[in-house]
This record gives sequence, structure tokens and C-alpha cells, in this order.
Amino acid sequence: QVQLVESGGGLVQAGGSLRLACAASGGIFSRSNAAWFRQAPGKERELVAAITWSSLARYYADSVKGRFTISRNNVVSTLYLQMNSLKAEDTALYYCAAGSQTLTGAYSDWGRGTQVTVSS
Repeated sequence: QVQLVESGGGLVQAGGSLRLACAASGGIFSRSNAAWFRQAPGKERELVAAITWSSLARYYADSVKGRFTISRNNVVSTLYLQMNSLKAEDTALYYCAAGSQTLTGAYSDWGRGTQVTVSS
């Protein structure tokens, strides 16, 4: 099992940028597909972006395509989410996850989340 700790959330104005990071320990993160999810108040958790263990394939939700970039550095066991052109509707608790067989499948390991708030 992989332990995941997110960081980098905060308050930003619309149009601004943030970079989230997720530090992994334990398990075999370098061989795990990984993803970012988010959940806004009163809404279901949604998959934002995902990346294979090799970084050869990525998935993005339509709502973030062209604005967000997922990446990873397996040497330091860290997952990243670069978020540009942020909108008020991006406000949510952002979670990282690891351990799915496919990019959009079920993930077994979860962090506790980092809050992103975008002011309009």
C-alpha cells in the first residue's frame, strides 16, 4: 500500500495558477498508475487527471483539458498537477490516488486532500 500526502493548495484569484504535489511513500509508487481527483461541496468526487506509471499515457477530464497538466517524478516518488487559468468552478478538495489497473478505473490508495479555492 502506498501512503500519499498532498500539498500546494491554497487561495488564488481566477486566472491564476497553482501547482499541487503528492509525495508517495511505501509500496511501489513507481509502478503504479496515479491520478488527481477533486470534490466540491455538494458534488460527487470526479477524476481530474491520470497518468500511467511510465508517463506514456495521460487522461484529462474535459473540464480541465488545456489548463491542467499531470506529471510525475518516480525518482522522488512525487505526483504533480500544474493548474493554470484557474476558474471559480475549480474550487474543490483535491486528492491524489494510486494503484489502479487502468487510468479511469478504481484506485486503491488515497491521500487526505488539499484545498484549492479560486476567487472570482
